[in-house]
Amino acid sequence: MSAAVVERPSSVAGTDLAVTQRRIITSEWIKLRSLRSTWFSLGAAILLDIGLGILFSGLRGNDAATHQVPAADFDSIEVSLRGMFLAQLAVGVLGVLVITGEYATGMIRASLSAAPRRFPVLVGKVAVFGGVTFTLSTLMGLIAFLGGQAVLHTDGYGVSLSSPGAARAVVGVGLYLTVVGLLALGCGFAFRSTGGAIAAVFGLLLVLPLLAQALPNSVADHVNKYLPMVAGSQIIAPHQAPNVLGPWTGIGVSALYAVVALAVGLFVLMRRDA
Repeated sequence: MSAAVVERPSSVAGTDLAVTQRRIITSEWIKLRSLRSTWFSLGAAILLDIGLGILFSGLRGNDAATHQVPAADFDSIEVSLRGMFLAQLAVGVLGVLVITGEYATGMIRASLSAAPRRFPVLVGKVAVFGGVTFTLSTLMGLIAFLGGQAVLHTDGYGVSLSSPGAARAVVGVGLYLTVVGLLALGCGFAFRSTGGAIAAVFGLLLVLPLLAQALPNSVADHVNKYLPMVAGSQIIAPHQAPNVLGPWTGIGVSALYAVVALAVGLFVLMRRDA
C-alpha cells in the first residue's frame, strides 16, 4: 500500500502564519470591540463625561449669575470638564476587564500559546486600549467643553476653544483618562482578579487623597500633590493653584503610576503560568 500524500490547500499553502506584533494588535482590537463590557463601559463614560459636564455648567453658571460672580473669577473651562472625574471610574473598570476577563474565561491561555514570549501581548493591549481610550476621551472632552460653554454662554460665562488653557484642557481629558485606563490595565495584569484590581485602582485614585487629608497640613500639602488623581487632573485646570504641580508635570507624575503598574503586571505575566 502506498503512503497517502496530503497536499495543503492552495489558500493556505505559502501563507505566512508567523505571529507578529501587528497581528497581535489586530487580534486585541477584535477582542476589545467584541466584548459587551467594552460598549457598556464606554457608554457610561460618555454619558458621565458629557452629560455631567453640561449639567454642571448649567447649575454652576446659573448660580454664579445669581450671585453676580465676575467672569474673571469663574473657571468656565474646568466646570465644563468636571464630568471626567466620574468618567474615570468607567474607564478604570474597563481597563481592568480588558485583561481579567481573559483570565476568568481561560482565553488568556490561547493568547499566550499564540504569543509565548508574552511581552507582545501586553504591548498589543496597551496599544489598542490606550489608542481607543485616548481617541474617544479626547472627543468626549471636546463635546463636553463645547456643550458646556454653550450653556454657560447664556449666563455670560462661556469661553471659546482659543481661550488660554482651553485646548490643553480638552486634550488633557484624553491624556488623563488614558493614564487611568493604563493604570487599571497594569493592575489587572498584576492582580489577575477583577475585584482585587478594581479595588487597587480606586484605592490609588480615590482613597489615597482621603487618607492624605488626615495628615498634618505641612505634610499633606507635599504628599497630596503627588497622588495620581490630584497630579493628573491639573491638566484641565486653566490656572495653576498653589501647592500643586503644573499641568504637564502633573500628568507626567500620574503617568509614572501607570508605567509602574504595567511594569509590575509584565513581571507577573512573565513569571507566572496562565
